Amino acid sequence: MYNFFKRLIDFILSLLAIIVLIPIFFLISLFITLDDGFPVFYAQERMGRNWKRFKIFKFRTMVKDADKKGLGITSEDDSRILKSGKVLRKFKLDELPQLFNVLIGNMSLVGPRPELDYYVNMFKKEYDIILTIKPGLTDYASIEYRDESVILDNSSNKEKTYVEKILPEKLALNKKYIEDYNFFTDIKILIYTIIAIFK
Repeated sequence: MYNFFKRLIDFILSLLAIIVLIPIFFLISLFITLDDGFPVFYAQERMGRNWKRFKIFKFRTMVKDADKKGLGITSEDDSRILKSGKVLRKFKLDELPQLFNVLIGNMSLVGPRPELDYYVNMFKKEYDIILTIKPGLTDYASIEYRDESVILDNSSNKEKTYVEKILPEKLALNKKYIEDYNFFTDIKILIYTIIAIFK
């Protein structure tokens, strides 16, 4: 029953947010274009509910073909990040196009953040549980690791730090969300996310 209610809320809120944010979308698109030209948006394949892949939408914050020029994770000192990208990432504005993913229905406002196949396949047992629900724009892990790029900056082996420390802790938080899966948990996470962004 909650899944139907959650989908209804996702659809209404994402539609309203997109309408309200149209001017912001335009300004961000102009900002990126003046900095590095087209394209403005970036689509990347991620693993979704029931192991179904989908394209996640973002504003482009890195150089063209960045995924072919480095790791699937990024730190603040990553040379692939554009000047405009640093600003967008700081305030999480690059994630706004995912409202279209929520509207379409392959993401939810709240749910485990979708991951790359490369990392999902390393933790199949955990993802068998996590991928029973839709991925989301925000979750416990997004709040806890809002400064993930800073942690990676201070690591001499970013990939190892992500795989052995950060991702396992994120997965534990994802499973905690599934255990607490209800309307009040979603509201709490949305409020904490807003506080974290402005903080």
